[in-house]
Amino acid sequence: MRLTAPDAESFRPFGSFVTPPDAAGARSFYSDHLTARAPGTAPVLHVNHVPQSRLPLQVTRVERHPHAAQCFVPLDVSRYAVLVMPSDADGLPAADRARAYLVPGTTGVIYAPGVWHMGATVLDRTGHFAVLMWRGGAESDDEFRDILPLSLTET
Repeated sequence: MRLTAPDAESFRPFGSFVTPPDAAGARSFYSDHLTARAPGTAPVLHVNHVPQSRLPLQVTRVERHPHAAQCFVPLDVSRYAVLVMPSDADGLPAADRARAYLVPGTTGVIYAPGVWHMGATVLDRTGHFAVLMWRGGAESDDEFRDILPLSLTET
């Protein structure tokens, strides 16, 4: 599967790309993506350390968070790969409908609740993201599933 440039319209069913505004002094708001939350949860902000991956990349596992959106804002990232897919009729990853993007380190990503995605995957060098999501509550919000290998390539 070829990684493509971020495209807000094709990504809309899965969440949103976080991009800076064009005009000086302007602001881009993304709070509406973060309002869904399970009872008893609280916002959690952490910074992660992601080792470098190389293309082509074999993806064999995806994750989702059924009750909360997850926002990744690059702090020190060159480029990173994003792989998303919807659920099939049984709630399992629909890899045949996956989309893959090659995202610059100047763009963040918000995964909508319930969207299957691969874990943070940086290219070129080690990277760091600020990650914001809701955590806690009575229900687990981390699901992982193995999938048949998908090969991600740049060209």
